[in-house]
Amino acid sequence: MDGNGRWAAKRGWPRTAGHRAGAESLRKVVEAAPELGIGTLTFYAFSADNWKRPRNEVRTLMSLFRRYLRDETGECVKHGVRVSVIGRRDRLSLDVCAAVEHAENATAACEKLHVRIAVDYSSRDAILEVVRRLRPVPEINREIFSRMLAGIRPEAASVDLLIRTGGEKRLSDFLLWECAYSEFCFTPVMWPDFTGADLAAAVADFRGRERRFGGLPSESIAS
Repeated sequence: MDGNGRWAAKRGWPRTAGHRAGAESLRKVVEAAPELGIGTLTFYAFSADNWKRPRNEVRTLMSLFRRYLRDETGECVKHGVRVSVIGRRDRLSLDVCAAVEHAENATAACEKLHVRIAVDYSSRDAILEVVRRLRPVPEINREIFSRMLAGIRPEAASVDLLIRTGGEKRLSDFLLWECAYSEFCFTPVMWPDFTGADLAAAVADFRGRERRFGGLPSESIAS
């Protein structure tokens, strides 16, 4: 969900206006996802490093997050959308935590689409937390590590497609373990301008790629 601030700056507006527009884009993408066969969407809303931003911008982001959860929970229940929030919670305000818990509890039984929102999230921190817990584990492998990571962060399933808007071409500490064999889509479209049609185009491109996971192309195996 990158490019909100730059989108607003191009229009001579404050960065906070871009974040508000970004919240509208999130709604549009969520609405489009089920028709594209998508079962899970994870949005990177606020990284652990974003606390470095100006206090007013952080305050606005948290307010938008709380308001989004409050306003959209009923619609999510109506349309079968489960909401989960991943990342730390000890640095979030009590009212934000309350909104998170309400949204998660109210939508827990929804099965049409799973929307995960990463707030105060750091993939490196999640991996380090698993490492801190490794002492009681006599043997470790990828499967055990993934299960341990899932116990700390419920997003440890492998990511099929990662889309980054705004023209940046980096992961920025997002789902590092889970993206080991992800396909990537980097688009110059700023997040507030990203629509369901953009999501559909990215999914169509993804479905046209051959995923080998370290193996040979299918035609090489056949021959």
